[in-house]
Amino acid sequence: MFTLNCKGRLLVIDKPLVMGIINTTPDSFYEGSRFMGESGVLKQAEQMLKAGADILDIGGQSTRPNSTTVSAEEELQRVIGAIESLHYNFPEAIISIDTYYAQVAAAAVAAGAWIINDVSAGIVDPGMITTAGALKVPYVCTHIKGTPATMQQHANYDNVIREVLDFFIQKMAECHQAGITDLIIDPGFGFAKTQAHNFTLLKALATFKMLQSPILVGLSRKSTVWKTLGLTPKEALNGTTVLNTIALLNGANILRVHDVKEAKEVITLLNHLTSS
Repeated sequence: MFTLNCKGRLLVIDKPLVMGIINTTPDSFYEGSRFMGESGVLKQAEQMLKAGADILDIGGQSTRPNSTTVSAEEELQRVIGAIESLHYNFPEAIISIDTYYAQVAAAAVAAGAWIINDVSAGIVDPGMITTAGALKVPYVCTHIKGTPATMQQHANYDNVIREVLDFFIQKMAECHQAGITDLIIDPGFGFAKTQAHNFTLLKALATFKMLQSPILVGLSRKSTVWKTLGLTPKEALNGTTVLNTIALLNGANILRVHDVKEAKEVITLLNHLTSS
């Protein structure tokens, strides 16, 4: 069991949680996750919360391979109003800001976000880790090499498990030194990883439990699912559910997903399986 301090509110992870993805960007890889405008964001948030989402993850920049980087200023315009509106309309909802800019993270927390989800682990913006430490909110540290725009050029490893583990050992020390007390680790499926690397990580996911931090897994509708099956992201829900099930069996604590209802069903069934 893990307990995270979210601005004075305790988030207890005694069973797997579901983080629902809401993107305020026009170029996310999965069309079904794009919600432009306040009404679209609020409608999707309401549906996700009714389906059982534990966290809402708001992002204003695509991090798919070869994506075009937008500035912190543009990202602020995309996410801050959405977070303020979500916080006003759903004050009990735990909101996560998906950004690698320290400036955006700080503004998002001020607007109502409770968690920082940084896919670059402080690599893109060296000020991110010290900012997260000063803000005293949980921080999602994701394994990546390069940046989202260049990461697939760096998808080479002698031993992907050992190298990702070593990365986290180093980053965890850096985060703790900066004052981050609630750290969540994300192995970074699809971030500087081939399909083979992703399956190797998934199979050995339990290895990362030795770090004694909650493990977040983001496999939802990613190319590892749809390319392996010869489908499209739109058709990848069933495959996502299969891989999410494996991730939970191997120790995942948080599932980051586009489809909350289906992820909650997996968790319910596995809870019955383990308690029977």
